Amino acid sequence: MRRLMITIVALMLLAVPSVHAVQPDEIMGDPAKEARARDLSRELRCMVCQNQSIDDSDAPLARDLRLLVRERIAAGDSNSQVLDFLVARYGEFVLLKPRFEKQTMLLWLLAPVLLIAGGLALWLQIRRRANSGANLPAPPLTADEEARVAALMSDEAKSS
Repeated sequence: MRRLMITIVALMLLAVPSVHAVQPDEIMGDPAKEARARDLSRELRCMVCQNQSIDDSDAPLARDLRLLVRERIAAGDSNSQVLDFLVARYGEFVLLKPRFEKQTMLLWLLAPVLLIAGGLALWLQIRRRANSGANLPAPPLTADEEARVAALMSDEAKSS
């Protein structure tokens, strides 16, 4: 019964459409321009929520940014001009996905460099371990150990 309830709740959550914070009075009359505005809104960070796009945020500042994007589109700006305007006004932080530039190079390259360095260190460690013990000969048995082996072998021969 419990599994059935969990399955029903999961299916209900999947059936719920994604909710956006765009208000009906913000929507542009031209569907093509509205689609551009929605695409741009998904690329811009809400300065209040910080990990949400302005398309998803209910914050008043996000609404103001959505309206500003729509004003710039209505004025005839291209997508890159709208983004450049907002970056000039609010800084690079307004973009959810920062551009690959001189200032953001460390941000973009640090993760792959660390991943490669970690893989290389792991590979070297595995090689070092494999080489350290594989080439050494086994030390000879002492007289006491040889006597124990002989006793074990004779006991095994008698039992079979």
